[in-house]
Amino acid sequence: MPHPLCARPLQEMPDAALAQVAGVLTDIDDTLTRDGAIEPAALAALQRLHDAGLPVIAITGRPMGWSQPFARDWPLAAIVAENGAVALFREDNVRRNGSSALQIEYAQDEATRTHNAQRLSEVAARVLREVPGAQMAQDTAGRVTDIAVDHSEFAHLGPEAIAQVVALMRAEGMVATVSSIHINGWFGQHDKRSGARWIVQRLLGRDVDAERERWVYAGDSTNDQLMFAHFPLSVGVANLMRFASELTDWPAYITPGERGVGFAQLADRVLAARAQHHP
Repeated sequence: MPHPLCARPLQEMPDAALAQVAGVLTDIDDTLTRDGAIEPAALAALQRLHDAGLPVIAITGRPMGWSQPFARDWPLAAIVAENGAVALFREDNVRRNGSSALQIEYAQDEATRTHNAQRLSEVAARVLREVPGAQMAQDTAGRVTDIAVDHSEFAHLGPEAIAQVVALMRAEGMVATVSSIHINGWFGQHDKRSGARWIVQRLLGRDVDAERERWVYAGDSTNDQLMFAHFPLSVGVANLMRFASELTDWPAYITPGERGVGFAQLADRVLAARAQHHP
């Protein structure tokens, strides 16, 4: 059950606000997916939002390489990967081998990425050397601007070890966040919010900060707190409650369903409000 003082039930989202929604921003892992695969309910919900003309942009800690097929195949406007560092989107009206060509852009220039690559490798080696049981995420080969330590996807790290990894990364001058599956660390000032700001301006020519009341954000973990705090129409899927004791910034609302089912409930709530006010 949601904490009564921290998040209201999804059905309490105001219809008038939802009817004016300009788009949806969403996390991926355990918000759209279960065990690494998108849930059918979530995929169908993405298609319904797309068909209604509402752009959906996924913002994730997953790497650029992992994100490429999903940016190409899912009905998304874009994926912003590596916590705001890499944007992937289909080029309009350009097709190669029967599918839309994929555009990839970076928040950091090539010289910065090259400089940081050695530092990232050194920190990864230190984590593996100093934190018992630590393993790099299996999607590491696809990463360009960060490193990720697996704590719940294919390996398990307890709370003390997770805290040790976070402290080590921050001592090295990195930004460090904890998702539902990984501990991510990177050099730079980008984050999920800056990634949302960048891609909404880049693709849609809109200022997401100026119209933050018109954007929905959906997430499931502690690394979504920056977005929960920023967007009045922020929503946690029900499995967010796994992290209840660790949250300081809660979403405004929470779905009854978990993961992709919860996202689908949110999508239907948005679409119903739009249909009611714009028949």
